[in-house]
Amino acid sequence: MRSLRVFLLVAATLIVSSALGAQSERRALFGDLHIHTSFSFDAFIFGTLTTPDDAYRFARGEAIDHPAGYKLQLDRPLDFYAVTDHASTLGMLRAMSNPNHPLSKLEGRELVTEARTIPEKIRAFRTGGGLVNANLDLEVVKSAWAETIAAAERHNKPGMLTTFIAYEFTSGRGGNLHRNVIFNGSQAPDRPFSRADSLNPEDLWDWMDAQRAQGMELLAIPHNANGSNGQMFDLETFDGDPLTRAWAEQRIRNETLVEITQVKGTSATHPFLSPNDEWADFEIFPYQIASYARSNPSGSYVREALINGLRLEQQLGVNPYRFGIIGASDTHNGGGSFDESNFTSKVGLLDGIAQNRGSVPFSWDARGEQPAYKETYYRYWGASGLTGVWAEENTRESIFDAFRRQETFATSGPRMQVRFFAGYEVPADLDLGSDWVGPAYENGVAMGSDLEAQRRGEPRFVAWAVKDPTGASLQRLQIIKGWQEDGGNSEMVYDVACSDGGNPDPTTHRCPDNGAAVDITDCSITSGVGDSELSAVWSDPDFDASQRAVYYVRVLENPTCRWSTWDAIKAGVDPRPDLATTLQERAWSSPIWIRPRS
Repeated sequence: MRSLRVFLLVAATLIVSSALGAQSERRALFGDLHIHTSFSFDAFIFGTLTTPDDAYRFARGEAIDHPAGYKLQLDRPLDFYAVTDHASTLGMLRAMSNPNHPLSKLEGRELVTEARTIPEKIRAFRTGGGLVNANLDLEVVKSAWAETIAAAERHNKPGMLTTFIAYEFTSGRGGNLHRNVIFNGSQAPDRPFSRADSLNPEDLWDWMDAQRAQGMELLAIPHNANGSNGQMFDLETFDGDPLTRAWAEQRIRNETLVEITQVKGTSATHPFLSPNDEWADFEIFPYQIASYARSNPSGSYVREALINGLRLEQQLGVNPYRFGIIGASDTHNGGGSFDESNFTSKVGLLDGIAQNRGSVPFSWDARGEQPAYKETYYRYWGASGLTGVWAEENTRESIFDAFRRQETFATSGPRMQVRFFAGYEVPADLDLGSDWVGPAYENGVAMGSDLEAQRRGEPRFVAWAVKDPTGASLQRLQIIKGWQEDGGNSEMVYDVACSDGGNPDPTTHRCPDNGAAVDITDCSITSGVGDSELSAVWSDPDFDASQRAVYYVRVLENPTCRWSTWDAIKAGVDPRPDLATTLQERAWSSPIWIRPRS
């Protein structure tokens, strides 16, 4: 019997050691999970000609055509990619423009060709899109979906480029409630669930549960929520009913991740919601989608949702907003632009040149003194974003496992790497300059995890970030905390590591200014300041073991030029005065949640 116990102990030790070894070998992979091609209704009328095959070639580093007549190409390939064309009218406009297809004989279909070649007619066609919906042909949709699946299968090359079968569920009631649905593996239904079936995301979750019961693994990722008019992270159901435990369980089962940033701005937080966060005013898009109606900040930003989720967990027993963090582009050109100095925007002919996106004057007064700019909300868009994952291999299985355990992070474009751990056994003197990742996994939990509070002491948090090899140096590393207090939301931003040997002030929790600046005449930046890597082992000075709390990392680069300033320099004009000239690129980790000890 003793021999059996020894054998089992040794076997268990070997299993644990093997698991820790695999965890330690996880590496950062970067990808985009929100891509549109000509299979999407809107991308098609923006003049986009790219197909899913073209999009995957772009991800591998090849050049593709932009509708405005130039080439799109990445500076380096991506590791994973998902084409997510709008499902409801998938492939319909391509069919209508094909003279050999019966849909090409529809009265009024000539508007399709005109809209694609004359930018001024695009908006009229978008508002008059009833022609497509009135003649929706589900066989066309199924055929285009089959082509989408086949393209993902053709280009999935484990170890080189991982591709996911995917699509966008396009829902909304004024505000944007879209979701990107990502499948793991080669199995998918013969038709995607879309707004043609229901506008209610809760019906999408029912459909997803049914697919899962048939052996398919999938998840839905809420679209960047800033334009949702407060509806994406609402505190009631789609139909206005009170939230229930069953609703919360179904949502978090199906929506493990959330898109925090993309070309249409960033949804991390808003100055209205985080007035004490000096960096909250970052790439804020103030409108509802395809509208100049203002979007309600409350219910539209991720940090508030994470904190509201703590209260909902206390009330319902389940946290429906227990999200991991990702970024994506939402390009409608087949390929995204993640470099502010080479911004190509989003919607083909409408914003493919600087004058059309409002960063460069389209005319001047008679004296040549007063510039006139296009008044378009494209000026609020940006060269964002990317998803990072920590995975053992560049394969569907390994990356999807990272999605599920939420060991993910988002960047505003640069390929910064971020890690985040917490644990009571993490050594205070953990050497972050050596092989520290294995001990961090062994003695704590990684981002995306819960940590149960203990009766005595405080957990230690390990935060680490490294710069993009081709990007600007890092300025500061922060841990953001959210909690509920006196029935309301509370938050705090702590600088935990400063560049250039600085230390956070113990009272303000802020790093000293490192003096990094930008010359906006040529976008050159201060040399010799900032770090290539920042890290810290940190304990919360205000930790309360009886309190539910959520923590995540944010890392900031030194300031660099915004895309609109680059546009102005290339055009030989002054930057538009009512636009920010610089920005601080950043990355966000997925959170770690503290559970009060029961």
